[in-house]
Amino acid sequence: MKTAAVPGTAKLRPHAGPLTRSLIDACIRQAMQVFAERRVHLPPFAFWTAAEWERKGPEADEIRDCGLGWDVTDFGSGDFPQIGRTLFTLRNGRRDDPRYPKTYAEKLILDPEDQRAPPHFHRSKREDIINRGGGNLLVQLTQTTGDNRWSEEPFTVQVDGETVHLRPRGIVRLRPGQSLAIPPRTIHQFWGEAGLGWTVSGEVSSVCDDLADNFFFGDLTRFPPIIEDAPRQFYLCQEYPPAHRPS
Repeated sequence: MKTAAVPGTAKLRPHAGPLTRSLIDACIRQAMQVFAERRVHLPPFAFWTAAEWERKGPEADEIRDCGLGWDVTDFGSGDFPQIGRTLFTLRNGRRDDPRYPKTYAEKLILDPEDQRAPPHFHRSKREDIINRGGGNLLVQLTQTTGDNRWSEEPFTVQVDGETVHLRPRGIVRLRPGQSLAIPPRTIHQFWGEAGLGWTVSGEVSSVCDDLADNFFFGDLTRFPPIIEDAPRQFYLCQEYPPAHRPS
């Protein structure tokens, strides 16, 4: 994975292979640094260590139950440099729990050059992808057929409220500040354009249900197994320990 330098940012050059705890923690620290350099600020709970999480009580239940926080995945690809993601969920709701009535979600995503999620679509989630700063973001899009296949029909999308006509597998280039609306059942991938350095993107959407709403092509998974090759520094959003209750 070619990665252009950002001043003050150490370059992380992972190799293809199983997803490891040491890689996850390094990616989180790198995301913290890149976000700060792009002046994209994180809430305090982004910096809670594993030891701090193990002391948190029910006051942090919304973070636990709604899957907020850090998310590092290779989708089971075994090739994190090409098919992977480091992101942070800022807010989310749950359709099945009246304690969490938010109807919206928001994420920040670290976009190294050429790294992307696998092609996928959401059965019900509607999302806007926003270039929050850095280089350009390339978004490839295709509609689906009724039987979950790639459509060969032309279609339209909205870029900052302007209609854009696309052919299947068409690419939209988002410069910093631009955004793209992605309707449900639209196959998409996006990545940082090569040669321009780190990009930070944002996602604003309806409620995100990563366990039930994603459709991947092939033998992939949203939350793959992790090789525990080093002590955990941070918890991922799907890993939090239960609320601590003093004896």
